[in-house]
Amino acid sequence: MFRTSVLFLIGLAACGQTPRPTPPTRDAHTPGYVEAKDLPDGANAPLKEDGNFILGPTHTPAPEMAVQESVPQGTVYNFTIASTESKIYPGIAREQGTFGTPDPDEPARLNVTTSHPAPYNRKVAVFVPKQYVPGTAAPFIVGADGIDQALFTALNNLIAQKRLPVMIGISIGNGSGDAQGSQRGLEYDNMSGLYAEFVEKEILPRVEKEANVKLTKDPDGRATMGGSSGGSAALIMAWFHTDLYHRVLTYSGTYVNQQWPWDPKYPHGAWGFHETLIPNSPVKPLRIWMEVGDRDNYNPNIMRDNMHDWVLANENMARVLAAKGYHYQFVFARNAGHTDRTVKQQTLPEALEYVWQGYPIEGKK
Repeated sequence: MFRTSVLFLIGLAACGQTPRPTPPTRDAHTPGYVEAKDLPDGANAPLKEDGNFILGPTHTPAPEMAVQESVPQGTVYNFTIASTESKIYPGIAREQGTFGTPDPDEPARLNVTTSHPAPYNRKVAVFVPKQYVPGTAAPFIVGADGIDQALFTALNNLIAQKRLPVMIGISIGNGSGDAQGSQRGLEYDNMSGLYAEFVEKEILPRVEKEANVKLTKDPDGRATMGGSSGGSAALIMAWFHTDLYHRVLTYSGTYVNQQWPWDPKYPHGAWGFHETLIPNSPVKPLRIWMEVGDRDNYNPNIMRDNMHDWVLANENMARVLAAKGYHYQFVFARNAGHTDRTVKQQTLPEALEYVWQGYPIEGKK
């Protein structure tokens, strides 16, 4: 997964900013955090139980994360889309070694003057399980930030065990860069339905053509997934387009103020999810699984708006989701950093099963 914190440190050093210190290790039982159930070391959250859970400090890979030759192996199709093919995202980039400056009249707004048009190439990978019957409309999951072999391995094993429906896995690369002023930031951090519309209009038709599959139109059979800004993008896709997606899975979701260009309708970017949007909106038909690490990102740039603490943001998300009665699981991982690979290796099978609860699995006993 994309390591946002590393790129921020490089960017800050390049533009003369003092790099932030190593994120502090947070205690899951900090006053003000949500009440959460401590799990035995090595255990995952109970599959059928909503709520908040604390796991770790040991993160042993789940058996389903290893290739098992005894199960049917799906096929992965790869293709590339150039920015010149897109009517929605023709491409931008922020000049190397630059970032932006906080607006003196609006601390939550970052002014970026060094972003300009730039081309990109986007890689897409499509996992088609061996059990897929050509011509049938299949459920699917859309993931951010490029080829996710870990997801494809998990799908192979979980589908074979009839713990997931026979489904397509789609990994979509970002358009490059990170955060405000970049193509990736434009896609993932903005509070609108545009990225979901881009996927619907410009990616999924190519997926069906290149992989010879048919994708379901039923939003209950569609899931989004991602880490960091890819995680906030996963929720943004479903929040603004519940007609397209009902299931969301995020690691270290960037539910912080990282939107650009600034939008007065959503002045605090994705921080607004837990600040106003979820508390003040009718409950949407979403099922959500979220994770954050005890050493997750903390205040990674020059903005000092108190909206750049990834742990607090995810804690706040859990609180408002519970208050509104959503079906969700929130996992606080001890001994874990931002989009921690070992945590994903431990939790992804359980997370996928949780997110897909309620969807029919053919042949399941």
